Amino acid sequence: MHKAGFVNIVGNPNVGKSTLMNQLVGERISIATFKAQTTRHRIMGIVNTDDMQIVFSDTPGVLKPNYKLQESMLAFSESALQDADVLLYVTDVVENPEKNMDFLRKVQKMDTPILLLINKIDELRENSQQALAEIVEKWHALLPKAEILPISAKNKFGIDMLLKRIQELLPESPAYFDKDQLTDKPARFFVSEIIREKILLYYDKEIPYSVEVRVESFKEDEKHIHINALIYVERDSQKGIIIGHQGVALKKVSTEARKSLEKFFGKPIFLEIFVKVDKDWRSSERELDNFGYNPD
Repeated sequence: MHKAGFVNIVGNPNVGKSTLMNQLVGERISIATFKAQTTRHRIMGIVNTDDMQIVFSDTPGVLKPNYKLQESMLAFSESALQDADVLLYVTDVVENPEKNMDFLRKVQKMDTPILLLINKIDELRENSQQALAEIVEKWHALLPKAEILPISAKNKFGIDMLLKRIQELLPESPAYFDKDQLTDKPARFFVSEIIREKILLYYDKEIPYSVEVRVESFKEDEKHIHINALIYVERDSQKGIIIGHQGVALKKVSTEARKSLEKFFGKPIFLEIFVKVDKDWRSSERELDNFGYNPD
């Protein structure tokens, strides 16, 4: 008997979905920073054993869209409700359970098994058991069919128990992907995500959310990988901030990205990064399609 299925992770921004994804897959697939809205795509991570294949999907945080990029992000999250064999709905100990009720109502109508994960329980301090019981009660009223599991993705608490329950819920099925495949994304995708992660970490205010990264060339030989990448921004002033005085800021991003890429690919990396202004990329259907923001 072989089991296989799609286990999709959804929830509001900044509840720890990407950290959970990385723990479940055992590899660093998704950007996980302290900033909200870091995940923009639906990213698959595949776990294989001899008799099982679990296809995890990390999705963008659910939000009310203000521009076309966020509309695409919401579409990725909603698509995860349609093809899930098991749905992981992630919340945390401080979130208002009634936040984004429009999305939650769609979850309420699902017949798919739902595991509601209350993340960051390590952040509960005084009367933690009572506080957790109150959170569980509120969520049980909203999603009565869901199984509720307290976890701490950062500290790996409850992850083994969660994996065991996922395995029990998976349907019998042949594998959907090759058994040696880790993700559905190409190498270029992870290059752009790692560069974007460094921008999220090192720049403030609206800069990280106005930025997209495109890999112009990716050339690999036996010993090295040569990469040229473009950082897109919306305004000339943002280009100046990204580059910094005498190029210092961009050099820092390039250096830190190169270190992470060398760790990810296991090879020396030659990385060149340039910055380009594209005033409408977040609102342009054509540009969003070029950047892969199309859930179809």
